[in-house]
Amino acid sequence: MKLATKLIHGGPNVDPQTGALGVPIYQISTYQQTSVEHFRKYDYARGDNPTREALEDTIAVLESGTRCLAFASGMAAISTTLMIFSPGDHLVICDDVYGGAYRVLSTIFSRMGIESTFVDATDLSAIEAAVRSSTKGLYLETPSNPLLKVTDLRGAVEIARHHGIITLVDNTFMTPYLQRPLELGCDIVLHSGTKFLNGHSDVICGFAVVKDTELGSRIRYIQNAFGTGLGPQDSFLTLRGVKTLKVRMDRSQQTAMKIVEWMNRHPLVTAVHYPGLGSHPGHLVHHSQSDGPGAVFSFELDCFETARKVLEGTRLSAFAVSLGGVESIISYPARMSHASLPADERLRKGITDTLVRLSVGLEDPDDLIADLEQAIGR
Repeated sequence: MKLATKLIHGGPNVDPQTGALGVPIYQISTYQQTSVEHFRKYDYARGDNPTREALEDTIAVLESGTRCLAFASGMAAISTTLMIFSPGDHLVICDDVYGGAYRVLSTIFSRMGIESTFVDATDLSAIEAAVRSSTKGLYLETPSNPLLKVTDLRGAVEIARHHGIITLVDNTFMTPYLQRPLELGCDIVLHSGTKFLNGHSDVICGFAVVKDTELGSRIRYIQNAFGTGLGPQDSFLTLRGVKTLKVRMDRSQQTAMKIVEWMNRHPLVTAVHYPGLGSHPGHLVHHSQSDGPGAVFSFELDCFETARKVLEGTRLSAFAVSLGGVESIISYPARMSHASLPADERLRKGITDTLVRLSVGLEDPDDLIADLEQAIGR
């Protein structure tokens, strides 16, 4: 089956008990057992739940993985997965990693004796140079948040395999519809499913997907021990959202490209970061490892006051945290997604006070452009 069909039929989609076209919400905490020697598949919902399992099976198929684990948030997925590493281990991290991941790595895992080195992952030689004898993991985002930097995943995997390192990739922006890192040799794919996978701004969830079953069992053990699994109601809603991923991403990408082309001509826009542009430094690499540029881009304006006008003056794009909803969402990385970074660290990474990020929804592109134009010109 092609991926568009897998979105509908890739996982459990019929309830075997009733024939319902969808797995129901099993809002149950515990399950009756009939034998002291042999427990049933389900015993306590912290460990397993049929609704969550249906979602996990679906995402695993979409990412070409053997196992998916669904979590209560994207950060729960990231933090729980990072617990496979031990004190004394060293990680190489892409420089402009999501602010929440930077926070947990620099303030919590560092106290546990897990050290991180942040590098410009667009430069494979920088990744290679950062590897030590104690390096156990390579953590990447591509395209990255919020500057849409592109990492050559095949090249990064080659380095990681040479050194026996686990490669983790945050695939939130692309989703498995546009990019499948496991097929490129990566070991773990992470998602904030809150974003495009669910797609309706009404669920907080996260995923970790693996190809190696033993690695999946290690993450599953930690998930159960910590109790970070996703609840059945949110699992049900995300199963619903995933079914429309293709049509949402196709439309949002088309609209994003139209807005980007308009912004490239605007006199107050000094830079646009979007891998769909031929001028983007990672355009060719991204094209070689993905099936589209996605629906998120960032842009820089001539001054902070212009940025304020855009953020506070848009009527159709919600000025809010997050991305990937059916509605367009405009955000301010310096004070939202990357607010946890020290100011000097943000500036070093290029996250300035004039940088704005836009997640394009399903509105008419001409209406979105007109709205942005009135906001800039107020």
